[in-house]
Amino acid sequence: MREFEPHSDQEVERRLQRAVEAFTGRRRAWRPERARLMRRAGLMLESEKRGLARLMTLEMGKPLRAAVQEVEKCALACQYYARNAARFLADEAASSSATRSFVRYQPLGPVLAVMPWNFPFWQVFRFAAPGLMAGNVGLLKHASNVPQCALAIEDLFRRAGFAEGVFQALLVGADRVASLIEDPRVVAVTLTGSVGAGGSVAAAAGRQIKKTVLELGGSDPFIVMPSADLERAVATAVQARTLNNGQSCIAAKRFIVHERIAAEFERRFVARMASLKVGDPMDETTDIGPLATVEVLETLEEQVNRTVEMGGRVLLGGRRLDRPGSFFEPTVLAAIPPGSPAQREELFGPVASVFRAGDMEEAVRIANDSRFGLGASAWTNVARERELFIEQIEAGLAFVNSMVVSDPRLPFGGVKQSGYGRELSRHGLIEFVNIKTISIVTGPTAGGSSQRRPCPGNKRR
Repeated sequence: MREFEPHSDQEVERRLQRAVEAFTGRRRAWRPERARLMRRAGLMLESEKRGLARLMTLEMGKPLRAAVQEVEKCALACQYYARNAARFLADEAASSSATRSFVRYQPLGPVLAVMPWNFPFWQVFRFAAPGLMAGNVGLLKHASNVPQCALAIEDLFRRAGFAEGVFQALLVGADRVASLIEDPRVVAVTLTGSVGAGGSVAAAAGRQIKKTVLELGGSDPFIVMPSADLERAVATAVQARTLNNGQSCIAAKRFIVHERIAAEFERRFVARMASLKVGDPMDETTDIGPLATVEVLETLEEQVNRTVEMGGRVLLGGRRLDRPGSFFEPTVLAAIPPGSPAQREELFGPVASVFRAGDMEEAVRIANDSRFGLGASAWTNVARERELFIEQIEAGLAFVNSMVVSDPRLPFGGVKQSGYGRELSRHGLIEFVNIKTISIVTGPTAGGSSQRRPCPGNKRR
């Protein structure tokens, strides 16, 4: 195990100043040059994926197979934004009383990214790829247990040809985030993390009137109705719950099943969960590796125990494994008591909670009975049920007959205490740009009364 000293105040100051200098240079950089460098970064990720994946597995324990897939996804994001950013940022024509009006999208400056450990590459690249293509520069405050991942990403952008200071890692603790936000050189903040961390960052940024995007926790519902392909729904439910050892904000966590098929769903679901291989994450046949830290394990254990004490029923597992490492058994809970952790909180690990509903209306009510609103999945082949789910579910992501995933082509984010703002797609790119209105009057009326005429029906502002 390697240890790293936090960056000193002097080193943080050097990196902040370097970011400002890099942004000044990038404002004049042509967009085709940014695309060329981003394409190169994507190719490097693809060619170096196994080494980078091993680094992730070493630092936070995700199965190596999943880590390789994570790097591949980062490479796809780089190529996606390299291909599409120029189109996303093109001047947009607008109508007004002026001779010509249009909207121009311009970068803001150094953006601070406060990122978590669970997807140590993907979380960063879904900010960095659009952010750098927009012309901003990135300052990464990564989770303290993945410093080698942070430095590897910084090094990769440098080797891809991005100028010094365009993307830098800050090896600092969480106690330094507020002072970084207060620094006038930092113009905006994006955070993926807990509700508590999001509230702290939003409050600090709000005092400075700085833009934030927050992607916080989730307790995603996975609704299964009688018309669904039950075998496919069960297989996907296991995958959706155990993704990244169950440590994913968009992992399905609450399984809401129509009472007519609930017993059969539980039987098949428990059998598949019991068949998962728990073990060494470096072994590519492993399905479930250790949880990232002892603290994560202890929190999950305490949540399961409290749910059972309140009346919840254990269908499978329910305990930490007696072996070296932070391993927790694949677990299925049922008869979830109201107000219990399995009903009210986010469970970060391979623990599934099964609820029963009489119809789609009740299933949606159970799903919405949560402070979170990130993703949701519904399995039904009835058109009315699909439409009810799409219209009434309180979530930023609604997937029908498939599991919730992030995709560079689709906006990603939540509502309620799952945060605000969007990452990915064009929406994620323009979160951190100045959407500048341009109005030009030419000809004999230039400078005359037509420039000063307010919009019809509106008071002068």
